Amino acid sequence: MSHEKAQEGPLAVDFLNRLVKEDIDNHVYNRPIATRFPPEPNGYLHIGSAYAIHVNHSIAHKYNGIFNLRFDDTNPLKEDIKYVEAIREDIEWLGVKPAVYYGSDYSEQIYEAAQKLIHKGKAYVCDLSPEQMTEYRGTLTESGKDSPFRNRSIEDNLNLFEQMKMGSFANSSKVLRAKIDMASPNINLRDPILYRIIHAEHYRTGNEWCIYPMYDFAHPIQDWIEGITHSLCSAEFKDHRPLYDWVLRELEVTEPPKQREFGRLNISGLVTSKRYLRQLVEGGFVDGWDDPRLPTLRGLRRRGVTPVSIQRFLEEIGVLRQNSTVDSAMFDHFIRQDLKERAIGVMAVINPLKVIITNYPEDQTEMLDLKNNEGEGKEEMGSREVPFTRELFIEREDFMEEPVAGFHRLSPGKEVRLKGAYFIKCEHVVKDHLTGGITELHCTYDPLTKSGSGFNARKVKSTLHWVSVKYGIPAKIHLYDMLLKESSVILESDNTWEAIINPESLIKVETAILEPFLQKACINVTYQFIRHGYFCLDSKYTTKHRLVFNRIVSLKDSWKKANG
Repeated sequence: MSHEKAQEGPLAVDFLNRLVKEDIDNHVYNRPIATRFPPEPNGYLHIGSAYAIHVNHSIAHKYNGIFNLRFDDTNPLKEDIKYVEAIREDIEWLGVKPAVYYGSDYSEQIYEAAQKLIHKGKAYVCDLSPEQMTEYRGTLTESGKDSPFRNRSIEDNLNLFEQMKMGSFANSSKVLRAKIDMASPNINLRDPILYRIIHAEHYRTGNEWCIYPMYDFAHPIQDWIEGITHSLCSAEFKDHRPLYDWVLRELEVTEPPKQREFGRLNISGLVTSKRYLRQLVEGGFVDGWDDPRLPTLRGLRRRGVTPVSIQRFLEEIGVLRQNSTVDSAMFDHFIRQDLKERAIGVMAVINPLKVIITNYPEDQTEMLDLKNNEGEGKEEMGSREVPFTRELFIEREDFMEEPVAGFHRLSPGKEVRLKGAYFIKCEHVVKDHLTGGITELHCTYDPLTKSGSGFNARKVKSTLHWVSVKYGIPAKIHLYDMLLKESSVILESDNTWEAIINPESLIKVETAILEPFLQKACINVTYQFIRHGYFCLDSKYTTKHRLVFNRIVSLKDSWKKANG
């Protein structure tokens, strides 16, 4: 991709791209532009992760650069190979193919970097307990105070650090700290911890190490080792940037990478914090990390959201300078725009009401040809045969015995069209003699009104979808909505999730009847249930004996309407 091409597109004018372009023009680096995404393998990726991946990958791609996936695996207490595999799978699903690295592979180089700082008098071993260290650190308005171990000799520090590495000390008994400035207004520079002791088995290195670097120390070193030019991260790391720069400066590296920050993406009605997601999962408020109400990539995939719709959504957002909350209707819009291009239109009755066409032959089955997608230019998607019989199901909401003003669907004495079939007229309503509830409708049909026949002698105001009683197949349907109630506020701690979770975020429908075409429905194929929205098979609960469909998104597009 040429530089001329690289300057086109929605990202060309944002502040991060301007920074990168200036560095290219000023020949700051004698290596390709390189970015990275550094997840901790202690959880699953979510839409905010996808946004960070998108920002980093887009910039690398725009300038013919390199994009790395590097696992920040420097805490054996929290990491697991299952998360590594899940993250790699999710990124591949997004369509991104990065070079893959592991922070733990740099253990020896990071250890040597720490030794160099000790040799320079820029790091020391400290024996303060965690509680004492917090006390000595100070506050936002009060300076910290020096550790009594701050002036240990270089020789003593090297010896103690070596003993830490050899496993001579217990967890939390000693740490290696940078020697910077305990009076700094930036608390991150008040002699931060560089290494801590953790006697635990690491999923990759086993028991080879019992000391592990802190992220703020390991990260800049890992970036430099990999040749990263621009370490792009979310806004909460802005106050950490001086420490990032300090580490690289004190290690005297050439052409050091630059850390720059962008805003975090939040979406209304969704939980995008890993900490809160964990609370929801572990508290049993949702159906695991792949619950379709969660914005985890596993949840979005199970819900039926495509990588294409995520990509288009993130491209529309661009690069955020500040933490921002985007209306979930905007996300739904891009999901819907993508699905309408690929979805197969079918008929599904969610709340069935039986219709008997009294003048249609009892034993006759008529195969009607219906298009799979009625969108313009979608003829290549073909058509399917749908069986039409004397007994049908329609939606219960499509009939009103005493219609209100503006109701144009079926009612006594009124005519409507059955989609792809005929006009029918309701002649008689059958009710349960005990409850008074409507059990079935007796209708007549006009054989001259078949769809495609050219009949135009009279018009009807409504077309209803339907399913044959004889050939329809039962299914379970999950109707998903926003997980949180409108205007919910998530607290820093002590959230009462029961109070803020939308009780209608999942409605399970057990009564659905689908046209028989869906007996052969496939995972990863999208279907538009006429008038109900876009659906896909639930990959978790569908069996060969029971179909379970998830609603991906409804047909109503409030964001498009509001934004023209």
